Amino acid sequence: MSFSFLRHIFVGFVRTRGIARHFRRLAILESVSATAIKELPPTLAQTLFTAANAKPEALLDQFGTHPDGLTESQAEAVRERVGLNEVEHEKPLRWWTHLWYCYKNPFNLLLTVLAVISYYTEDMKAAIVISAMVVLSTLMRFVQEARSNEAADKLKAMVSNTATVIRRDPAEDAAEEALRYFGATLHPKGPKTVETPIRLLVPGDLVRLSAGDMIPADLRVLSAKDLFISQAAMTGESLPVEKFVAQKDSKASNPLDLENICFMGTNVVSGSATAMVIGTGNSTYFGALAQRVTTVDRASTAFQAGVNKVSWLLIRFMLVMTPIVLLINGFTKGDWLQAALFALSIAVGLTPEMLPMIVTSTLARGAVMLSRKKVIVKRLDAIQNFGAMDVLCTDKTGTLTQDKIFLERHTGVWGEESDDVLEYAYLNSYYQTGLKNLLDVAVLEHGDIHAELDIASNYHKVDEIPFDFQRRRMSVVVGVREDYHLLICKGAVEEILSVCTRVRHGEVDEPLAQELLARVRQVTAALNDEGLRVVAVAARQMPTEREVYAIGDEADLVLIGYIAFLDPPKESAAPALAALSKHGVTVKVLTGDNERVTAKICHEVGLSADAMLLGSDVEAMTDAELLQAARITTVFAKLTPAHKERVVRVLHEAGHVVGFMGDGINDAPALRAADIGISVDTAVDIAKEAADIILLEKSLMVLEEGVQEGRKTFANMLKYIKMTASSNFGNVFSVLVASAFLPFLPMLPLHLLVQNLLYDVSQVAIPFDNVDEEFLRQPQKWNADDIGRFMLYFGPISSIFDISTYAVMWFVFGANTPAHQTLFQSGWFVEGLLSQTLIVHMIRSRHFPFVGSRAAWPLLGMTGLIMATGILLPMSPIAHYFKLQALPPSYFIWLLAILSGYILLTQGMKQFYARRFGWQ
Repeated sequence: MSFSFLRHIFVGFVRTRGIARHFRRLAILESVSATAIKELPPTLAQTLFTAANAKPEALLDQFGTHPDGLTESQAEAVRERVGLNEVEHEKPLRWWTHLWYCYKNPFNLLLTVLAVISYYTEDMKAAIVISAMVVLSTLMRFVQEARSNEAADKLKAMVSNTATVIRRDPAEDAAEEALRYFGATLHPKGPKTVETPIRLLVPGDLVRLSAGDMIPADLRVLSAKDLFISQAAMTGESLPVEKFVAQKDSKASNPLDLENICFMGTNVVSGSATAMVIGTGNSTYFGALAQRVTTVDRASTAFQAGVNKVSWLLIRFMLVMTPIVLLINGFTKGDWLQAALFALSIAVGLTPEMLPMIVTSTLARGAVMLSRKKVIVKRLDAIQNFGAMDVLCTDKTGTLTQDKIFLERHTGVWGEESDDVLEYAYLNSYYQTGLKNLLDVAVLEHGDIHAELDIASNYHKVDEIPFDFQRRRMSVVVGVREDYHLLICKGAVEEILSVCTRVRHGEVDEPLAQELLARVRQVTAALNDEGLRVVAVAARQMPTEREVYAIGDEADLVLIGYIAFLDPPKESAAPALAALSKHGVTVKVLTGDNERVTAKICHEVGLSADAMLLGSDVEAMTDAELLQAARITTVFAKLTPAHKERVVRVLHEAGHVVGFMGDGINDAPALRAADIGISVDTAVDIAKEAADIILLEKSLMVLEEGVQEGRKTFANMLKYIKMTASSNFGNVFSVLVASAFLPFLPMLPLHLLVQNLLYDVSQVAIPFDNVDEEFLRQPQKWNADDIGRFMLYFGPISSIFDISTYAVMWFVFGANTPAHQTLFQSGWFVEGLLSQTLIVHMIRSRHFPFVGSRAAWPLLGMTGLIMATGILLPMSPIAHYFKLQALPPSYFIWLLAILSGYILLTQGMKQFYARRFGWQ
């Protein structure tokens, strides 16, 4: 049993399937060498370079696409030919592959070896029994994991991302045919845009891109305006790259240098574009590389790190104990084959082979429970991180505040109401094609401005300069009839002021002198103090000769005024944050918004904003300084996306389990850096893709419920590990004592394996068990040292009563020779199984079992059934198949006394242990 094989048992189950997991794994690609990146399949590389250098008209013709896109029937025909837009290893395992994975664990492999040995030694009864055990163990895990995976897939399907696809009306084909043959003219509706699930895209589809979109497949850009793509996941480059319609560098040899190709899995930072799908699924650049990195894991989460620590603990213990058992039995009994099989059985006994099933079932149950509360879990092991989370960093807008923003005021430069400002802002929001955020929606829904301006007659769009997080502003250029062009710029106050040289006062434009600048800041500060979010509006007349504008044209502007928005906090924000604090979760606000507005909102939801750090402060700090400041600071304002990510990262590296909640493009880096990313269903694509958990409802109270569910999940997983580790340690210690003094094996390898299997079956109801209230009050983390200590304190207790059972069987019932070893082994088999099963109820809670804390009915029923099976098996007609025999009636009186003493001593140890070390 190699370490990697054993580690697979403990860690393999925490990986879930689906496109979300693989988009998050894109960071892996940074570790692929430059040489490997270039070594693409020849056909794929040829497709990329050919598409990059082809003229748009020729490319459309090559893919059988119309300038208005494919019709639905054409897309369906292509999909039947090329398949879904899925990378191969995103697809579910075929059932026979999954069944094989469920079989190939050390427990089943050892049982198979024993069955083969039994068959060749003509012990057919034992071979049949052992084979039945293998089938039962494999099918139990297969069924449970299949159900869990099915539940997880259904949940992930509820939040699948979409792409904006241009679909052509089939009537257009008829119109073209009529015109060609009859000279008749029909009037179809023209192309329409539809939101299509990413997995349904096909080569030849035309898609529209805007800020925040994930690139859903490999695309060739057909038209673009200031399109910047983040390829950091592919190349490791932190700066976005601009994409154009034409490939300028004819000598490019690396696909990532192609200037008009967008790659699946990257995302749009700013700008807009129309592009054509040239590759889907495995025929994408990402699909080719994903096959090269399937053995590379992304950075471990807190959950996976905890499982690894526990795995190492149990593996080290097994590597020490197994050789000792082998040597003692080999030298004392002289039968080295039997000793080897017995030692292997001990090794299996020390391996909690049901852990994958228990954990998968527990996590899946938690995910289903959360889904009933409108919380969708995309990655199952995120549930445990939810419970372990001790710091929650959250964006403000759209998370703490409502997802409905109201345009409260539109004022001139000095605070007076101004319809001109509203009209300028409306034109800007109406004509911009990038990401329409909540502010734009509020402007467009404010009154019937569209009709008042008579936009169709008076205005037409000329160009636009998209928003980005460096400038924090965006502009559109409109033609005012045929008279002049008007550049309208709106954005953050400071950024707009930086490109203004004049202010509009009534009908007069005045130079923006220092005294006027100070007055402007007073007016906007007063609006901020009222809790209003202020956006400045500026403009500049331009001649009509130009058709293309750039960032450099955002200069020498006239400040027109401000639009001020009311962004009220959610009603559930204050009680939700208070509940999180009560349960040991520290909440910190990380926002790019103005510090005055942020302070107002924070006070309204019960957070102290007295100590606040700004983005400029964060920029000037080292990581060590930032960590010290972050520990005592609740509110961070005016942060860039990089600042948010850095705050999350330093807290994570300091040992905190950090959650981040956000819904915007600027939140994506922090969502990826956090142990658990939380977003909302209305978030942009890149935020939803980076998140582990999606909230479908506006109420934040589900956060507290999620934390509770995560802690319940962790508690039930920890129960299994503690119970199994301590009881198995006690059994091995008892075996060492017996092996040293008995003239025969205390139990046969078959007995150990049957006992182990029955015990494991009794644990299948643990995911449905109750959890004590006090366990839910504070974050819970994996602690391998505590599990090792727990094992050392509680394991030997069972050994005391195992040795007592030895004494009873040896002295009272005379089972003290090899001829009577079956009686001895039957007596210890029953006592060992019952004490192992009782430990479930003994250490599942600090309280007295069945009185102070009672297990859930499924667990009570399952453990009761297994205990009854253990008692009846030696009395049954099939006892000889297991090499057991009936026990005398007086044995059960001794058994009752031994088990009663075990319960009382264990309860006393619990109280001592809890006072000294606490009870996790």
